[in-house]
Amino acid sequence: MNAARASTLGLLATVSGLALGLGVSVPLAEGQIRNPTIGVGEIREGMKGYGLTVFRGTEPERFDVEVVGTLHNFRPGQDLVLIKTPHPRLNITKNVKGMSGSPIYIEGRLAGAYSYSLASFNTEPVAGFTPIQPMLTELRREIPPGFWPLEGAAPLPGRPAAPAAAPRRADANGFVGAPGQYDLMEHASQLAARVARPDASGRGIVPTATPLLMSGMGDRAAELARRLFEPLGLEPLQAGGGESKTPSDAPAHYVDGGAIGVQLARGDVAMMGLGTVTHVEGAKLCAFGHPMMNGGDSALPTTIGKVLWIYASDQHSFKVGESLRPLGALVQDRQSAIVADERKTAPTFPVKIEVRGVDGAPQKTWNTEVADERFMSAGLSAAMLGSVVEATISERRDMTWQLHSRVTIARHGTIDLDDFGVAIGGLPEAGEWASARAVRAIGDVVNNPWEPARIERVESVLTVQYARDLWHLRGVSLMEDVVSAGEKARIVVHLRPFAGPEVTRTVDVTMPPELAGHDVDLEVLPGYEVAPELAAPENLAELIANEPRQSANPRTLAVQLRVPSQGVTFQGHVAPRLPDFALDALRPAHGTIGPDPYPSYVRTFVPMDRYVEGRDKVRVKVRPVVR
Repeated sequence: MNAARASTLGLLATVSGLALGLGVSVPLAEGQIRNPTIGVGEIREGMKGYGLTVFRGTEPERFDVEVVGTLHNFRPGQDLVLIKTPHPRLNITKNVKGMSGSPIYIEGRLAGAYSYSLASFNTEPVAGFTPIQPMLTELRREIPPGFWPLEGAAPLPGRPAAPAAAPRRADANGFVGAPGQYDLMEHASQLAARVARPDASGRGIVPTATPLLMSGMGDRAAELARRLFEPLGLEPLQAGGGESKTPSDAPAHYVDGGAIGVQLARGDVAMMGLGTVTHVEGAKLCAFGHPMMNGGDSALPTTIGKVLWIYASDQHSFKVGESLRPLGALVQDRQSAIVADERKTAPTFPVKIEVRGVDGAPQKTWNTEVADERFMSAGLSAAMLGSVVEATISERRDMTWQLHSRVTIARHGTIDLDDFGVAIGGLPEAGEWASARAVRAIGDVVNNPWEPARIERVESVLTVQYARDLWHLRGVSLMEDVVSAGEKARIVVHLRPFAGPEVTRTVDVTMPPELAGHDVDLEVLPGYEVAPELAAPENLAELIANEPRQSANPRTLAVQLRVPSQGVTFQGHVAPRLPDFALDALRPAHGTIGPDPYPSYVRTFVPMDRYVEGRDKVRVKVRPVVR
């Protein structure tokens, strides 16, 4: 053997050794290629290898691995390999939330992803890893045609406009309910029943839950986030998730063993699910080794993560970290892995909240970008509202607040919505923001059954007054017990303020002729509790038009009385107080689709200086007119 040949063979041996150490396939001999992965069938008890994860910063580090054994068919069609992970840090932390996806190499070949652990109170560093084969299958799965969030829906200004309206594609995250009747907490309950994992306490080996790191969140808002997102397999923690300053040497792309975050919100309020990249192929990667929320086809922003530390806990340790460089989108959320693509951009929209009436507050304007998704959009907006209130107006005194919101919908313009509330002796409850009209409108629009719809932005102004701007309805009385049809019944309304003398208001209500000879109940109630009759929307434009009409002016007092006739709604129109023969004429002769009847009321609204709480009623006798 000459010196040149010996030198060449020595170099090849060196390269081969390095490549094997990195889990890369290299030629072994002429015509023979070593497989860069190793299947479960080749893995035996006692085999050794290593894993890669970020313990601190952005650089993946090694930890040792020894195979304990294989649990066959642990999940439907999926095995689980148990491993010991001796390492100076893991000997203390045991299993770590946020390590999910850390690649495991056995004898130099990629075997799978660190992903499962004992439900709680691990006493030794033993974990389970998901085999790589099902993860690679998900990595190569194509995005289905027509999945509109990844086909041009522009999340940021300056990008192409959203695609033209088309029948929308159903998904497991959607709200089940009548269009225009969105309820965030009911949506959360539906998802919990549909896709949530059961309580894992005492249930043996479970997926290592994804820590949902939250920044800019107050305690009450964080509790709301837990109620919304914990049933989906996330673990909300006030432990980071914001955006770190990007150094010049920060990674420009994802790497095996590097940290990856799924950004549900970013800005002054941020939420990020943190995990680890298992394997990168070109611009795509698989990670986690288990689902994040098991949402299937997905479109959520992703980011290169930075790990600050691993908090050790006797119950379950977890990584804390921040976003370092937003990049790409989560496109698949499956049983064995999540899949992200650096080339994709997930839709988001900005939420801006300005606070007025709070002198000396360190921050009065808040800006956050939230994921545009059937459930996340409304939930994240509600959590942000709660957090801003908690951070800005935390007081142990009475307050009255008003929230004016402008919600802009692509191709459908802007709607204006108003909320109000009176908090007695402290902050409004965080759960109140789940029913804010802006939150409901967001949920209605993104869950509409007709076409893809995009929220372009939400702008809100929260005005605070430190006073109990409220009257309590003490009771009502009549000036006359008997009134002729066509004449006015005079009602005295007794209102009690928080402090000071009682206030009275007189309201005149005309008695309709058709009530002659009847005893009539006059109900007095706050205007904001009156739901005007609206036709059920039959398309997105009608749904959006209905949003500002959901209730009467909140600073009014309403007096209502039921009349014998009925009203109907049909094809976007409302016809009040129709006689019976008109209803009969409107009923279809051939078919079952016809107008929807509703009880008909006569209402009188009286403007008030303050909000009113409580309701009461009084009965008046209507006598016929003597001719």
